[in-house]
Amino acid sequence: FNLLIGYVGLLSFGHALYFGWASYLSAYSAKAWGLTPELAILTGTATAALLGLLAGSLAIRRQGIYFAMITLALSQLLYFIYLQTPFTHGEDGIQGIPQGYLFGILNLANPTILYYVVLGGFLFGFLVIFRTINSPFGEVLKAIRENEQRARFLGYPTNRYKLAAFVLSAGITGLAGILLLFQNRMTSADPISVAFSGDLLAMVVIGGMRSFLGPALGALFFILFREFLGIYTENWLFWFGLVFVAFIVFHLPA
Repeated sequence: FNLLIGYVGLLSFGHALYFGWASYLSAYSAKAWGLTPELAILTGTATAALLGLLAGSLAIRRQGIYFAMITLALSQLLYFIYLQTPFTHGEDGIQGIPQGYLFGILNLANPTILYYVVLGGFLFGFLVIFRTINSPFGEVLKAIRENEQRARFLGYPTNRYKLAAFVLSAGITGLAGILLLFQNRMTSADPISVAFSGDLLAMVVIGGMRSFLGPALGALFFILFREFLGIYTENWLFWFGLVFVAFIVFHLPA
């Protein structure tokens, strides 16, 4: 998400779409089709990137709030479909996902092994983003963020660069959804909701946009804040809202 908003300047309100899509498809392919975990992960990630290609091709035709509204509309469209179709089991979601053996040797039912598999996925995503933003391709993305018209005058096909970043962002987001699926052994429509996309935005803003490590720290803060404060009060969102406003007022300009 930070690759898109922090380094390209594209605000997406529908990134939960790719998170939920990959999670659902991997769940269904593992449970109904009997695919091995590695094939389920590959299928979900690849189709999330493909969905990003289709959605991005439409969304990048507009800029600013219009881009954000298109991503929001597409996410809400899929959210409604997931709640209404038998394929997704409505609000109940798909449960009892077989964890199986990754590459035939790593038992994902073992919490310790699952932890290191998720950690490996996290580090893989980190490496991909790091190499992307520190490459000539990443420099062009930053130029587009600062002044797209000037980048276009220099001869760069800016829409192609934005679409490539969108697809990459969607694919990694889908991978994250699959890792959460194997941890929880179930998926539902909640990760496709607007609220989840808002959570992603909050994590990035708290950690700091245009920062490589910031969003990861922001995600850590958000999860810990929600889990620990939720023990003491059901209105944890009220207190988080105050903290979020404080971060925007005092931290966002940096």
